[in-house]
Amino acid sequence: MLVSAEPEVRGLLALMLLHHARHRARVVDGRLVPLDEQDRGRWDHDEIAKGVAILQGALAEDRRGRFQIEAAIAALHDDADTADETDWPQILAWYDELVDLSPDPVRDDPAAVLSRAVAVGHVLGPSAGLAEVDRVEPVLRDRYKVLAVRAYLLRMAGDLDAAAAAYARAAERCPSTLERDHLVRQAARARLGM
Repeated sequence: MLVSAEPEVRGLLALMLLHHARHRARVVDGRLVPLDEQDRGRWDHDEIAKGVAILQGALAEDRRGRFQIEAAIAALHDDADTADETDWPQILAWYDELVDLSPDPVRDDPAAVLSRAVAVGHVLGPSAGLAEVDRVEPVLRDRYKVLAVRAYLLRMAGDLDAAAAAYARAAERCPSTLERDHLVRQAARARLGM
């Protein structure tokens, strides 16, 4: 495998390996499986190990950039044996570093702010995560990913009716059949109190 000396190129390669390592668990029987519900036994642990080794070499250069930070976040997800063992405080710290790359992250990198909202919800509570969604919503408006993250955090907060409504609105706006079907199932689960 050819690897560049440039840390960001290695960070991108690590990110690609760490995400690809989960591909067999991401869609099962034609259904999208969210990260926290994936069968981690289906992950390619050799590919994860390669990604982590490349990432460690890139981070050792101490010239961090977006791809290295995103790979570090992916590595923390991949390192957890179960979803409950995910190191959310460390993930949040990496997201903080990612949004700090932009002078105005809400305007310049709203996707990172939205992803960070999930980590904030896990570390500081769903209300704090929802406040982060509120910050970025004026920029992203009612795009389906904003609604899906809002629904996820509402569900974490125990507001299942609002979560179901947000999942349903997200499904209406989602262009991908696979993701839309997942959002419809999530809305139904929330309505049933699951």
